[in-house]
This record gives sequence, structure tokens and C-alpha cells, in this order.
Amino acid sequence: MKFKAFLTDSGISLLEKRFLPALDKLGKLCHLYFTRDHFILLHNLLSGDGIQAIAQFRTAVLFDDYRISSQNDDRIAFSVDISLLLRAVRSSAAVWTGDGGSTDSSDHRLQIKLVKKLPANSTQPMPFLSFETKGHRSAVIQDVPISKPLSRSLVLELQTALDAAQSLPATLVQAPDMHKLQGFVDRMRNLGDSLNVTISKYGGIHLQISTTLLTLGAEFQNLLVIGDRAHQAPNDQSLSAQARLESALVKGDAQSVQVSVKHFAKSLHCHLVKPDCTFYGIGDLGSCLTVIFQFFVPGSRQTDKSISFHCRLPVQNSGAD
Repeated sequence: MKFKAFLTDSGISLLEKRFLPALDKLGKLCHLYFTRDHFILLHNLLSGDGIQAIAQFRTAVLFDDYRISSQNDDRIAFSVDISLLLRAVRSSAAVWTGDGGSTDSSDHRLQIKLVKKLPANSTQPMPFLSFETKGHRSAVIQDVPISKPLSRSLVLELQTALDAAQSLPATLVQAPDMHKLQGFVDRMRNLGDSLNVTISKYGGIHLQISTTLLTLGAEFQNLLVIGDRAHQAPNDQSLSAQARLESALVKGDAQSVQVSVKHFAKSLHCHLVKPDCTFYGIGDLGSCLTVIFQFFVPGSRQTDKSISFHCRLPVQNSGAD
């Protein structure tokens, strides 16, 4: 199998400043998955525990002169330490930029490729993802160790998990102001381990954490709804937040799940990718809490379909629906 490409200026910026720092906050390992048309970063997709995150890019967004070949329908996947990958991209970009490089030039100076090399004190060649930075005055090669590329059956398993993770909740509600959301998380962080999250078709998000001594909640209303929606009864406006929540659940106009406070707090790190909009939704039958990050074509309100990113938080206990 072979892979070689040249990172573009925008590709370096997206990886170095946004997506790799966000994934680095979620965990140590990440799968890199290359196909003919897409480059995909997958965190925790083959595990049933913890947050799952999927960042998918059309190859033209990140690369020039993208070349891939394998006996597995030109698909290659492997795992890598995300912190090592981020460090290599950052240092390569620093060397290359400091030396006057630009991928807009015709000589394409920042190359990434798969290689096999013999490590020191070893008799067995090992796979690496190699970054080769060529400036006007210097050339630097950085090799990031990776796992052995996944077998055909494991790539199929990864693709199947990816396909299953693409389904969208029936109702998506736009996230409130992130400063308000972060403020609530900061207050509740040390109160307990579990958080109840309720999404309503009225455009509401209700967060609640309870202990034997107290209950702390936050209600966000009048948010944008995509998908299945409903109109709240006028009389409900005069009810308390808790009463409105219970009424929506009884009517089937809301769904509630319980997630880990730690996972929810971690998911907020995903905003390092600088999305234009964020939406929350609950999967079919309360299967997960899904967070979808939307990106616009620069200078417009049109969705950029060349980039997608979402994460899924496992559910501890499904509530009423």
C-alpha cells in the first residue's frame, strides 16, 4: 500500500490549529482513515466506552497531489498517538513557514507519506507517517510512529462503525451561547458524576445534575430547531422550568438521557475546531447524545459540505421519551 500527498496552507491550518488540538483533548489514540476521496479522523469509534468523535474532510480541503493505492479498494487505516501527530504537524509547519515555504508555490514543500523504516536497535522495519519539510535553506524529516495498517477485515469493521455513526437524531437543537454553557459546566463539575440532558422539539435544552443535598439545573429556550419540531402550548410558558420539562416529556415532545459529566465537559473541548454552529440531539431510542458541528463556506451562511465533525456521548441511563 502507498500513500503520499502535500499538505496545503489551509490543510495545515485546519489540522494544526483546530482539529488535532480538539481531538488531543479527547484522548491519546486516534485512527487515521484514508480513502480515494476522504481523509477521516476517528476517535474511539471501535470502542463502546467514552466519547466517539468523527472528523471527515474531502481530500482537496487538506491536500494537493493526493495519491493512494492499496489492495483494499484504495483504503488505508491505522492508529496514531494524536499528541505526536500534532507535535509533528506543528513543528513541520514552523520550520517550513520560518524558511519561507508556501504550499501555494509550485514546488509543494510539505509532504506527508507512509514509509517503513528500521528503528534503532531493531531488526524489524516499522511503519511511520513521515513529514518532509523542504525550505529554501533546510530540509527536515519527522517520522511519527503508527500502528500496523489495519487488515481488510478491520477496515471493513471501521467502515461499518463509521456508517452507523452517521445517522442523525430526528430533532436537533442549536446550542446556546458557549460562555453560558461553559459557565454551567464549571459550576456543576464537582457536584456529581451524572448529568441529565433533555432536548425538546420546542427548541429547548435542559441540563440538570442532582445530589442528595441539592439539584442544579439550567434551561435554554427559544433555540433553533432542525428536523422534528413542535409548538409549545401557550399555557406552558407560565409553568416553572421543571413543570415545562415534565409536560414536554409526557407529551412526547422531548427526550432525556443521562450522560457522564466528565464526558459532557470533554465534549466542550471540541469547540476548538471553531464551528460556525453547534447542534445537540438524542439518538434513536435514547442511544446517545450527539453533538454536531456545522461549518459555513467562508463569507456565507451556506453549509460547507467538504468538512464534517460530530461527537457522540454514551448514555448512562435513558430517561423518558
